[in-house]
Amino acid sequence: MSDTNNTFKKAPKRKPAKGKSISVSPEMRQAYADLIQQRADKEEIYGRHLPQDEPRRR
Repeated sequence: MSDTNNTFKKAPKRKPAKGKSISVSPEMRQAYADLIQQRADKEEIYGRHLPQDEPRRR
């Protein structure tokens, strides 16, 4: 254990990874927006038929 001064050194900071950017056609963008809307509608309809949360009785 003669070299203890560099045991707990901080690691050098990394540069953040650059994100990918893609371009899509307006039709694809609209289709994706429609898909998201359909999924939200399904979830809302499904939630309507679930029983409401009732306080627990003892």
